[in-house]
Amino acid sequence: MSAGKERYDLITRRLQEVLGGEAIKNILSEGKTPKCYLGTAATGRPEQLSSSESVDPYCEYTSSQPISVILVPLTKIADFLRADVEAHVHAFLDNLKALLALVEHGTRYYEHVLRAVFTSLSIPVSKLRFVQGSTYQLSREYNMDNYKLCATVIGTRCQEGWCRGHEAGGEFGISSAGTLYQLYLPRLGYRKRPHLMNAMVPGPQGAKMSSSDPNSKIDFLDPPSVIRQKIKKAFCEEGDIAENGLLAFQITAGTASGREGQSDAKRPFAAADAPEGSVFSIPRDEKYGGLLHFSKYKDLEDAFAAAQIHPGDLKKAVGDAIVDLLEPIQEAFQTNEEWQKVTELAYPSEVKEVKKKREKICPATPREGKECSRATSS
Repeated sequence: MSAGKERYDLITRRLQEVLGGEAIKNILSEGKTPKCYLGTAATGRPEQLSSSESVDPYCEYTSSQPISVILVPLTKIADFLRADVEAHVHAFLDNLKALLALVEHGTRYYEHVLRAVFTSLSIPVSKLRFVQGSTYQLSREYNMDNYKLCATVIGTRCQEGWCRGHEAGGEFGISSAGTLYQLYLPRLGYRKRPHLMNAMVPGPQGAKMSSSDPNSKIDFLDPPSVIRQKIKKAFCEEGDIAENGLLAFQITAGTASGREGQSDAKRPFAAADAPEGSVFSIPRDEKYGGLLHFSKYKDLEDAFAAAQIHPGDLKKAVGDAIVDLLEPIQEAFQTNEEWQKVTELAYPSEVKEVKKKREKICPATPREGKECSRATSS
C-alpha cells in the first residue's frame, strides 16, 4: 500500500460522508500537507461522552453530533495528525450563547484540554493550530464576503455556515453545510473545499443528551467516583448496540488510542497480561468465563450483540477505561495554575439565588370573623 493511500484511509476512516475525496487524494499524491479545520463554539465545557495561505490545500471537518460532544471530533483530529495533516481548531461565538469575554477564556480552556488529551494518547501536536474566529471575522474582506453570501443564499443558517467555512477551506460535519460550500464558495471566488462528515454516536443515556441531566455527559475533570456513578446509571440494554453509548465510547476512544493490529499501538484499555494485539479487556468472575480480551473492536461489538457480555461487566470495564484515560489529563490540570484559572474565568461556578421569604402584610382592618395570618410565603 502506498503512503498516500494509507494516509487517505486514515483521514477518511469511520466517516459517514466524504465530499471531494478525489481532491484530497490529489493533494496527497503530490506530497503536499493537507490542512484540516474543526469548528467549535467554546460556549460550554467540552464533554467526552459531545486562515492560512490560499495556495495550501484544505479540507474542513466540523463535528455534527450532539452526543459524546468532543471525543468523536478529537478522535478524528487524531487521525488527521497521524496522517501528517495540519489541523486547525477554530473557535467561534455561536448564536450569542455566552458573553464574548467568557468565550475568549473558553477558547484557552479548549486548547488546554485538547493538547492534554492528545499528549496522553501520544499523538503528535506539532501541526495542531488554534484560531479564534474574531481574529479575522471583524475584517472588511470577511464581512464583504459574508454580505455577498447572504445575498446569494436564502436560509437562516447561512451566516453561521460561512463563519465556519470561509477561512478554512473544507468542512467536516453537517451535510447541508458541505453542500453550501461546494455550491456557493466558487461563486465568491473560492475553490471548493472537501467536506468530511462524522457519524452520530449515542451518549451515556442512549440517543438523547439533555444539558439539564448531569448523568448524560462526562466532563474531562469529573473525579473517578463521579465517572463510575454516571457509568453505572448509563443506558446499557443487553444485546443492544444501536443505542449503546458505552459501547460507542469505547470503540471511539480505543480507536483513537492506537491502531488495531499494530504491535506498536498503545493499549491503555487492555489488561497487563493480555495477549499481543489486544485492544480491550473485560474483567469477569471466573464462574462467568473469566477475563475477556479483544483484538478488534468489531469483535467486542459482535460479542455484546450476541449477549456474550453482560451489561454490568461492560459498564465496569468502560468505567475503568475512562478513569484510566482521564487520569493523566486531570493530573496535568492539577499541576497547571493557568489552566485552573482559565477554567474558573470561562465557566464560573453558578451561584444559586436564595429567595427571601416575605412577611404577609395584614390589612389595617381585618375582616370580621377572620384573623390576620402571619404566615410567610416565598
